[in-house]
Amino acid sequence: MTVLADRIEMAESTGELTLDMMFEWLERMPVPEGYKTEIVGGHIFMTPQRRTHWDIILNIVEQLRAKYPRTRVVSDVRMDYPGHLNGFASDVVALAEGSEADADGRRRHEDVEFIAEVISKKTAGNDYGPKKDTYAAAGVPVYLIVDPYTGEWHLHTLPKDGTYHGAVTFGFGEEIDLTGTVVDLVLKTDEFPRD
Repeated sequence: MTVLADRIEMAESTGELTLDMMFEWLERMPVPEGYKTEIVGGHIFMTPQRRTHWDIILNIVEQLRAKYPRTRVVSDVRMDYPGHLNGFASDVVALAEGSEADADGRRRHEDVEFIAEVISKKTAGNDYGPKKDTYAAAGVPVYLIVDPYTGEWHLHTLPKDGTYHGAVTFGFGEEIDLTGTVVDLVLKTDEFPRD
C-alpha cells in the first residue's frame, strides 16, 4: 500500500496520471454495488445500473449470441481507448474472432467490432459526444446508442479520420439492419423497454 501511495503522490505532484493509477484508486474506493465506473477523458463517472438499462443490454447480448460466442461478448469490462485517459466500460462489446487478452488480461480496442451504449441521463453526453468520437478514432466499425428516454436508437458506422460517416436513427420497434457491416445481423428492438 505504501508503494501505491507513493506512486499516487508522485503522479499527483508531476501531473502524470495513468489509467492504471486511476483504476487503482477506484478499486480502493467504496464504490456501491450495481454501479458502473468509467474514465472518460480523465474524468471518473459512476452510474447506477437501472432495470431498464440492464434489460436492453441483455436483449442486445442475447441477439448477438446468434453470431458471437459468449467469450467474444463482454459487458461493463474495462477497455482502454486512444486519447487522454480513456478507460471505458462499454455496455456491450462484440470482439473479432481470434481476439485475445493482452498481458494485463484486458481486451484490445483494435479487436472491437461492435459497441452498444444504453443511455443513462447523467452520462448521456459522454455516449453522444466524447465516447462516440473516441470509438470513431479507434476505428470501431459499428457503434449503437440506445436511448430509452426518447425511445430511439442511433447507429453509427463507416469510421474514418476520427468521424463516423454513416448515421441512422429510428424509433424502438424498427429493426437495426447490420447485414452490411462486420456484425452481419439484424437486431430487433420491439422489446426494448422505455424509461
